[in-house]
Amino acid sequence: MSARYLKEEHHIFRDAFRKFLEKEAYPFYNDWEKQGIIPRDLWLKMGYNGFLCPWVDEQYGGLEADFGYSVVINEELEKVGSSMIGMGLHSDIVVPYIQTYGTEEQKKKWLPKCISGEFITAIAMTEPGAGSDLAGIQTSAIKEGDHYLVNGQKTFITNGIHADLIVVVCKTNPKEKHKGISLLVIENDTPGFSRGRKLEKVGLHSQDTAELIFEDAIVPAANILGEEGKGFYYLMDKLQQERLIVGICAQTSAEVMFKLAANYVKERQAFGQTVSKFQTVQFRLAEMATEIEIGRTFIDDLIEQHMSGKDVVTKVSMAKWWLTDMAKKVASECMQLHGGYGYMEEYEIARRYRDIPVATVYAGTNEIMKTIIVKNMGL
Repeated sequence: MSARYLKEEHHIFRDAFRKFLEKEAYPFYNDWEKQGIIPRDLWLKMGYNGFLCPWVDEQYGGLEADFGYSVVINEELEKVGSSMIGMGLHSDIVVPYIQTYGTEEQKKKWLPKCISGEFITAIAMTEPGAGSDLAGIQTSAIKEGDHYLVNGQKTFITNGIHADLIVVVCKTNPKEKHKGISLLVIENDTPGFSRGRKLEKVGLHSQDTAELIFEDAIVPAANILGEEGKGFYYLMDKLQQERLIVGICAQTSAEVMFKLAANYVKERQAFGQTVSKFQTVQFRLAEMATEIEIGRTFIDDLIEQHMSGKDVVTKVSMAKWWLTDMAKKVASECMQLHGGYGYMEEYEIARRYRDIPVATVYAGTNEIMKTIIVKNMGL
């Protein structure tokens, strides 16, 4: 049964996007994993075909599409592989900051190229000494005349190697905690900005994650997003959608892994019958199918509420932790059901098993999600 928020046009769009990925992504994905990066060429093809930031206003080159199209795109990208998450981050997590808080001049300058794939974006929050505790960031941006001098270091930055525009979370007033935080857009050719290592991760091998270094980086004052000192509140406002995207991808990954395992046990023979005939295997599949169904019902309901403009921060926090935890369990069970072959690189489940654990960490750890839930319960 299809989700209520998906109309016929969404299904037509999904078919077109899936065909595009079958031609441009699926055949090359394993090579990208070995090379450790997804080529910029794919970003340009995505942009040319209208698959980046379709929700942006028409005046900047977007389609003004509803969030249902973003859901379809993120699900189909996740089906290719979890390393495609950088595209969802660009379209549905970073670029919304520019559309919502950018000046008219900033939007005209940056949005069209974000849509075309000429500009790839990143958001730089995490630092070597500050992760979930955003108020603890040390990267400073001190105003001097018509520019800011930025000093500090960021790490674990998704799209960090490719990024042309980076929304950097920094302290414009070091004496303040939350009220001292601002968002600065730092461009690729900024003097004093350099990239550190492309980080080697357990999974998500073709997703370019990097360190970013700012040493007296000279950033035009015109590149501030919104008002100085409001950055923390802008981040809080946008985290609902970011965590919803993570939940959508975790749910999709669980569905893919379940299908892989179910197909495998129907073919694999042991003791004169297919493995799917053993009751212990059947019960495992029944339990996973039930949890995945609960997850799908929950996330679809949240997507609907999000699309109608409701504040569902508490429920999204629930979904983010529960769905990512569930996907981790499904990965482990599905690998076990593959037996020894599950540990072989040529089987997709091995890659999925490596890729999913980080979903419980990024966009706020699951422990932080529980803290938010408890706080909003008034405890």
